[in-house]
This record gives sequence, structure tokens and C-alpha cells, in this order.
Amino acid sequence: MADSVTSSDALLQRLLGLHPRVIDLSLERICVLLEALGHPERRMPPVIHVAGTNGKGSLIAYLRAMLEAAGQRCHVYISPHLVRFHERIRIAGSLISEEELVATLEECERVNAGNEITYFEITTAAALLAFSRHPAEVLLLEVGLGGIYDATNVIDRPAATAITPIGIDHTQYLGETLAEIAANKAGIIKHGVPVIVGRQREASAAVIDAEAGRLNAPLHRMHHEWRALPQESGFVYESGSRRLELPLPALAGAHQIDNAATAIAVLEKLPQFTVSDAAIVRGLREVEWPARLQQLKRGPLVAMLRPGDELWLDGGHNEDCGIALAAMARRWQERDGKPLHVIFGMLTSKDAQGFLRPLAGLARAAHAVTVEGHAAYTAEEAAERARAVGIPCTPASSITAGLHQALAQTSGPRRVLICGSLYLAGTVLAQNF
Repeated sequence: MADSVTSSDALLQRLLGLHPRVIDLSLERICVLLEALGHPERRMPPVIHVAGTNGKGSLIAYLRAMLEAAGQRCHVYISPHLVRFHERIRIAGSLISEEELVATLEECERVNAGNEITYFEITTAAALLAFSRHPAEVLLLEVGLGGIYDATNVIDRPAATAITPIGIDHTQYLGETLAEIAANKAGIIKHGVPVIVGRQREASAAVIDAEAGRLNAPLHRMHHEWRALPQESGFVYESGSRRLELPLPALAGAHQIDNAATAIAVLEKLPQFTVSDAAIVRGLREVEWPARLQQLKRGPLVAMLRPGDELWLDGGHNEDCGIALAAMARRWQERDGKPLHVIFGMLTSKDAQGFLRPLAGLARAAHAVTVEGHAAYTAEEAAERARAVGIPCTPASSITAGLHQALAQTSGPRRVLICGSLYLAGTVLAQNF
């Protein structure tokens, strides 16, 4: 297995050499490659195309869980991966094999013939090529960055599009304001295709509404055509044609009710799929999505804990994610009062203070690490940003060192949250295997 993993890793590293010196947001490169490959994007099962800032992956996880519970085969495309690239491409329920990944990437490399192309563009083309060669009932397709110029936006007529909550992120590519970012993400909306919209701020909602109106795309919006009502032991989903009393989702956090309800709203607009209430409930109970408020319960890092300690992992990295983590931290505090220690690392492209500020007053202390192998804050730079928003913070040389620091600072049971980057989360999962 080690040799095969090296094979795909080496190939993916080689593909980075094709990357343009300057990235111009455009679909031209991938469209040229897809044409040369015989247009695999035109041989897809019905596509659900998902954009947004937060919750895209969770929405796809719920859709997959519910559809598979109903007996439907799902192709799935997500990014980024946490540990292995293969996580990005799921074919009819199973991760792509090493052999097929290598063969498909090599085919795309050969057909591309040395032309400049981004890593995401050529790997997206490879995913579409692989999907085109296997039967499935649906393709769940996650946007990588933005929407209008994203490499996934080559599907002319998806079955539905969905837009999860939009926040401020990737401003260097998408714009400085919420309206500018929303305009980019609304670029996945297609003429006459239903668009399902999760919770939005007023500025992003107005942009989405206007674009849907321009393209005559039926709107199915949270708080308008459908709603989710939290209950003590679950939630109620309501729309004009449906009322469901449902259990809490298996994924932790109050925001997961919104994500789960959005999945149900998407399924409502897909009459070609029969998904029973029982399949929806089963999907809610069986859904899995690593590094999204995931409690780690075994492995070397967990073995360092003492009785009563808890270790949690989350890959969120923007202000809205910080707000969601703070909401969970308050619930933890009300439930058992265990002191919270945060171990975090972040990329320099992220607003570290915006992410950390909601956790001020909730985290007893923070322990900053650098995200190795990426353009990230050093541990000391990250610690300075935590201290700037009022969180006591010390740098640590590694995740393990940060965990040792957290365990040494409190005598009784405590809760440790590792967060700030999906890349950091992937490192944690690899170390804790």
C-alpha cells in the first residue's frame, strides 16, 4: 500500500508543475481539457451543485447519507481532502481506488499535453472522467472556490443548485464585501433550475434572489419556503407541503440542524428521487463528516488524556466558524463547566482574529501551532493574534506539545478543541490514526 500511495502522491506533485504563474479566474483551461477528453461532464447522472462559505461539505454529507439510506448510488466530489487525496472522489459509494486514480490522472495529464492548468482544474477533470465511467443515480458536486469561475461550474444543467451560508472568506479572489462574494457564488445558478438557499445575511440573500430572478430559477429559501425549528430533543422541518419531526443530527453543533434541514429542502426539489421519511431519519443518525466538531475517542492523542477529559477536532477557519464553535462552547459550559483549552493553527490568508474573537471569554487558554507545509502563521504569530482578542495563549512546537501544555494547566477534567484549519485537522487525523 505504501508504494501505491507514493505513486498517486508523486503524480499529483508532478501536476503542480503545470500550474499557471498567475491565476486568472476562468473556465477556459478546464473546458479545453474536457473537450479533448470527449466531454465527460455531459455524461453525468443528475447533479446537485453546492456552493457557499460554510456548511458545503456537511450538506453533501447529509445528502449522501439520506440518498444512500434510500438505496441511491452517489458519486461525490469534495475538496480539500484531510489525509489522502482519494477522499475527494467517491464513486457510487466507495472512495476511488489508487489504480483508477493514477490511471485517470495520467490520462488527463497526457491529453492536456503540457498546457498550463491549475491543480484543481486538472484533478476536477479527472474526477468527472472517472464519474462518467461508472453508473450512479446522482452526483453531489461541491464547489472548490467561489462559484462562477470554479472548475466544477461546467455542468450546463444540474438537477438543482444549493447555496449554504455565505461569509467573508477568500477575499483575494472573491471580493471584499459580502455582496461581491455572494455574486460569485450565485454564479452556479442556472436558468430554470431550482436553487435551494440556506441561512443568509440580508446582503447575500438579496444578491441570490436577484440572480435567481434573472435566470427564472425557482427559489426554495430557509425562513421563506421552508424552515427548521429546533426542539429539545430534535428539530421540526416545515415547508408548504411537509412537516417532519426529526431527531438531532449525528454531527455536533446547533448549526448542523440548518445543514440537515437544507438537505431535506434539496430533496424536496428533486421529485425524481424517492426518499422516505425513514430514510431521512436514518441519514440523520448515520451521517459522518470528519473534522467538523468531531470528538476523537481513540488513538495516540486520546491516549494522552486523563479520565473525564475530551478531545474535539474542527477544521473551521473563518469568523462564522468561530461563532459556531463559540455557541458549542457555551453549551458545553452550561452542561458541565469543564474548562476549554484551544489548540489552533491558521493559514496567513485567514482572518485569525476574526475567527478567535468569538471564543474570547470561553477558552481558558489557547496553544498556538503552525500548520506545517502551508503558508501559515508561525506559532508565535498565531499566539499574538489570540492574545490580541483577549485569549491567553502560548506557542507550541507541535500538536502533541500543545496538548501537553493544555493538560498541565488544569488539574481536573478538561475539554480540548483543536481547530483553525482543515489542513491542521488532516494532520491531527493522520497522527491519531
